Amino acid sequence: MTASDLTPPPVPSAKTSGMAITSLVVGVVGLVTCGLLFLITVPLGLTLGIIALNKIGKSQGQLQGKGMAIAGIILNGVTFLILPIAAAMLLPALAAAKQRAMEINCLNNEKQLALAIKIYAGDNTNCLPVATSWCDAIRTEAGSTRIFKCPAGRPSSQCDYAFNDKLGGMDESKIDPQTVMIFESDRGWNASGGPEALLATPRHRSHGGDVVVGFADGSVRTVPRAQLGTLRWDP
Repeated sequence: MTASDLTPPPVPSAKTSGMAITSLVVGVVGLVTCGLLFLITVPLGLTLGIIALNKIGKSQGQLQGKGMAIAGIILNGVTFLILPIAAAMLLPALAAAKQRAMEINCLNNEKQLALAIKIYAGDNTNCLPVATSWCDAIRTEAGSTRIFKCPAGRPSSQCDYAFNDKLGGMDESKIDPQTVMIFESDRGWNASGGPEALLATPRHRSHGGDVVVGFADGSVRTVPRAQLGTLRWDP
């Protein structure tokens, strides 16, 4: 028997668990992205961390990385806990941004409608369309029926705006520029009228409820509900 026969075989070095590493990396990614990849990162990270921890415990020292597995489980758990809080903080901001986007879209619609009315007047001896058929009259100038629709209006409505009936057929040059010409309404296609035809409940919620109004000079602006009584309706 030689001395080499008495030497114990070398103990293989322990390997680091790949699952533990992946769980930690996934946990970091989920936390850094504030849960934007929540449906992928959190379930994956938690699952891999738990499996890795279990395998390391049963490996009799052949696997290491227990600390990384625990850290991965903790990070993914933290992401899971903070996501509802982050969502609760983010949702109101997203809702406000959506409302503002719809209001801007509505403003642009009325600007295009006001322009179409002016083009119509230019082609018809400077006279505005007849109030009871104004939508039909400017349909060609409008180019698309899309601009008759407010994004916050009823899906079934063909038109979400109305025409000031006191301006129907009038010579544009004889109308005060600050007179209301078109405004938000829920009375449908070719709707016309005065203050009574205004929306009872504003579609846009900024400033407590704004109504988009277009004027005889072609300008368009949002008018807070509290100021609707100051609008000029007589030419």
